[in-house]
Amino acid sequence: MPVVRTPDERFEGQPGWDYAPHYTEVDGGALGPLRIAHADVGPADGPIVLMMHGEPSWSYLYRRMIPVLAAAGCRCIAPDLVGFGRSDKPTEQADYTYEGHVGWMTAWLTRNDFRDITLFCQDWGGLIGLRLVAAMPDRFRAVCAANTFLPTGETRATEAFERWRAFSQAVEDFDSGWIVNGGTARGLEDAVRAAYNAPFPDDSYKAGARRFPMLVVTDPDMPSAAENRAAWQVLEAFEKPFLTLFGDSDMVTRGAEKLLQARIPGCRDQPHRIIERAGHFLQEDAGEEIAGYLVAWMGLAA
Repeated sequence: MPVVRTPDERFEGQPGWDYAPHYTEVDGGALGPLRIAHADVGPADGPIVLMMHGEPSWSYLYRRMIPVLAAAGCRCIAPDLVGFGRSDKPTEQADYTYEGHVGWMTAWLTRNDFRDITLFCQDWGGLIGLRLVAAMPDRFRAVCAANTFLPTGETRATEAFERWRAFSQAVEDFDSGWIVNGGTARGLEDAVRAAYNAPFPDDSYKAGARRFPMLVVTDPDMPSAAENRAAWQVLEAFEKPFLTLFGDSDMVTRGAEKLLQARIPGCRDQPHRIIERAGHFLQEDAGEEIAGYLVAWMGLAA
């Protein structure tokens, strides 16, 4: 089959995650309609915090942040990208492109008509989320970028990323729980590792996870390099609040926060932080702490 859907029972009993999924169908072109899942937690009239995950995680990554933000009155929206979590999963790597992901999430965002959004984005959540900001800046009130960037290929990728990309294509057992654990500084319990493997019953579900590392723009002539350069023209004029929160132990995106701060005017005078003892998946290492920073930054009562 060109598209598979993870059985619901795979998501039952995941520690710290009992949120009902909401579904939106978008046009998948030749693939047919694609169903995108998202969690919607907190008061319906609260300020929206859109939390976008990356590779190879799903919205479960935000289970430590959502309770803190919801208690402060935020409406927490956490989607699963196509190929991940409860969202539909094309089975061929060729079906996944950078522009395809941007198009799917653009359709999802506009169909739900979310506005006045504070975006929290990490890893591919930033590579896609920052494109959404550039395409629809009027829908966003603020951005917090965490261990992410918007690459155009002019800056050389880190050695850690190059090693990760080679590993992702060569490893026989693409174990998402093991991968996420390796991207933390504090480690994960076995049950949490299992939750990251839950969306992938077998290899036919993992095409998106396998493909993502190959879509990162590492050369100025790669697909999506031009589109990302065009997005930067918008971001370099983005005056709304733009915060960076980066883990001190992330080798993949180390230093990217300085480039964001130098190029995006909304970064001026913001309380940027380096999170101690936090790896690439800083939401796992310091989720409650990060959520507390966001609550204060947004001017909400803790």
